[in-house]
Amino acid sequence: MKKVTQQAIRKFLDAQPFKSGNTQVHVLPNVTVLSLHGNEIAYKYNNPENTVSICACGWLSNTTKERLNGIPGVSIHQKNYQWYLNGQKWDGQLIDVK
Repeated sequence: MKKVTQQAIRKFLDAQPFKSGNTQVHVLPNVTVLSLHGNEIAYKYNNPENTVSICACGWLSNTTKERLNGIPGVSIHQKNYQWYLNGQKWDGQLIDVK
């Protein structure tokens, strides 16, 4: 896992702002957002369950996959151009993972 991914995910989970190159973490009153190239690819809601949602925003790229795979409970792999999230086919649309 790349260093920027490790740093971004640590800040994302701790609800702390972060910016490095094309990756940012924004902390809002009710949600922490992980962005890649300005696309919001992960949300951690400040609710009792600490719900985490992810989305590929239409960019099924290796970088998007790398950043999302840094989140605990997320395992994305690709086979024959199809993405799989935790062993199930996934089209990259918004989904709760925790």
